[in-house]
Amino acid sequence: MGELNWFVLYTTSRAEKKVAQRLEEKGLEVFLPMVEELRQWSDRKKKVQKALFNGYLFVKTTKSELWNTLQVPGAVKFVHFAGEHATVRQEEINTIKRILETGVAVETDNSEIEPGEQVKIVGGALEGMVGECVNKGNKDYFIIRVPGINQNLMVSIERKFLMLHSS
Repeated sequence: MGELNWFVLYTTSRAEKKVAQRLEEKGLEVFLPMVEELRQWSDRKKKVQKALFNGYLFVKTTKSELWNTLQVPGAVKFVHFAGEHATVRQEEINTIKRILETGVAVETDNSEIEPGEQVKIVGGALEGMVGECVNKGNKDYFIIRVPGINQNLMVSIERKFLMLHSS
């Protein structure tokens, strides 16, 4: 049967929702982190749901089932990292879920970030999380890395809620 892991599936552009739905219909556990974005048209404003990681979703399955999973329309490939299928730990999935549930402003960023100081959040909705602090412009961001897909979640956290963390 093989071990269940969260694998990272790359989809065709803007097909994340459809692919997630098709995989769920096959009985697979899927995680598609979504964020709400305010879009401005000339005549109106509208809130739209978009995938947090453009073109990516997470599928909990076994290595032997990966090929089957790719048979759904819109699925392109599984992400590889150093010759292995990229997997994401359950803790990272939980972290992403928790960040999205709190509704704090979140951005994704795939630039290489020099490891900064380890900080712990000591107040607010994300209290207890440990990550890195990075200064971008005049704002402090709390970084949570999702190494499997080379993505960083940047959450703007008030400085007063950040404390240096000694590991």
